Amino acid sequence: MDELLHALADPARWRLVSLLAERPRSVGVLAQLAGARQPQTTKHLQTLERAGVVTSQRTGQRRIYALRSAPLRDLAGTLSRLADTADQADGPQATYDRYGRSLRTERLAAQESGWADGRSFTFHRSLAGRPELIWRFLTETALLARWWTPDDLRISELVFEARAGGRIVQEYRDAEDSDGSDPVAGRAEGVVVDARPCERLAYRLSPQLPDGTLAFTAHVDLALRPTNTGTDLDVHWRITDSTVDSADFIAGIEVGFGQSLDKLAVNLAAHSHDIIGTDPATRSTT
Repeated sequence: MDELLHALADPARWRLVSLLAERPRSVGVLAQLAGARQPQTTKHLQTLERAGVVTSQRTGQRRIYALRSAPLRDLAGTLSRLADTADQADGPQATYDRYGRSLRTERLAAQESGWADGRSFTFHRSLAGRPELIWRFLTETALLARWWTPDDLRISELVFEARAGGRIVQEYRDAEDSDGSDPVAGRAEGVVVDARPCERLAYRLSPQLPDGTLAFTAHVDLALRPTNTGTDLDVHWRITDSTVDSADFIAGIEVGFGQSLDKLAVNLAAHSHDIIGTDPATRSTT
């Protein structure tokens, strides 16, 4: 496949493929139609033949080249599958496009400091597991790290002290950045305002701009309510102290935190039977 792509990437060779798609032709005629010298045309045809996209045979004094359609159909199938993967409904490409639309809107709105103050976002999830289990996922760093990022990111540093006045640090990197060589994708610091086990968790969290200053402050309030089938989680975000440069962050709140909560739901459904039996000695809130 690599050799085929290399062969087709040259405009002169692509022109020869187009001519051969019409009918088999001799080297001399191909050179005339392509407006090229015959030795140069011969070299291009040899490259295409090595890549398997054309074949040739000698007829009298002439060498006739013909197109082989199978490699092109294989390539077309591969490209079609790649396009289908990118276009899957609610897939990563759709999320990227959705964020792009939000980004353009927020950047137009961010004309002065305080532009987003008072903005709010609400989220609701009905989760598997009793409030005691949900609380652990909300406050224990080992469990928080499983879900507290959007789909394409991973936690690289996390501090969460689940008590009023407790410190919060959240740093994240690209999920595929295994060796930490890519720049940090984001960092936020904050403080816990209220922590009522299994009932309410409230905190302030401020993402940092690349120069270390704060983009805005998010006031986040999470309320847990037991139900017959598990726990209802209601989350409310309120924005203050927004700077002009906070647009990129605010544009991603709805998509990013929504993905995080979806990951929380998946983790609870898949691992609740394992988590319930965790040795308390292994738990950590710092």
